[in-house]
Amino acid sequence: MSRPARRAAPAAPGPAVKKPAPKGVGEVRIIGGQWKRTRLPVAQRPGLRPTPDRVRETLFNWLGQDLTGWRCLDAFAGTGALGFEAASRGATAVQLVENDPALVDQLHTLQQRLQAMAVRVQRGDGLAALRHCAPASLHLVLLDPPFESALFEPALAAAAQAVAADGFIYLEAPQAWDEAALAALGLAVHRHLKAGAVHAHLLRKQ
Repeated sequence: MSRPARRAAPAAPGPAVKKPAPKGVGEVRIIGGQWKRTRLPVAQRPGLRPTPDRVRETLFNWLGQDLTGWRCLDAFAGTGALGFEAASRGATAVQLVENDPALVDQLHTLQQRLQAMAVRVQRGDGLAALRHCAPASLHLVLLDPPFESALFEPALAAAAQAVAADGFIYLEAPQAWDEAALAALGLAVHRHLKAGAVHAHLLRKQ
């Protein structure tokens, strides 16, 4: 009598395969101040390009660690990393302006999570928000518009009107800004840093 055919032994289960995280999702961290080391989520959004930790650390070294009493506006807030960093270091009023509704919701969530009473989140046009500021009313304007946009020059012009005589404008751009072009807007480079594809400028009024 023929023997029944042997069944093949079931294959040993292999190691579980982890699904990759969605492309573009990650986090940045607050570098200093009361929320030091707090991690902020970075959503997958077109054109979203958070300021790298090292660049933010350098910026706030330039500005000094204590921003107590400062009034700030982050005109293209994105993840809010720049604005929350300013609030973490004592800024009295930080306005975060962002047009993307999903990012606005995320900013509101972070503001509530941190109980950041100095931070105000506004959905809208960063350029329009700058133009509505009272002249010379801000100590720090943070400009990080989409690199492919045509917002750089009008945003700088509006920021130059909004910032106080002893205030600062921070600008991230894909190239170094020409000193003559800045001078035409009444601005001058105070500090400059290149990090990868990012040119970070700290500007002051002439």
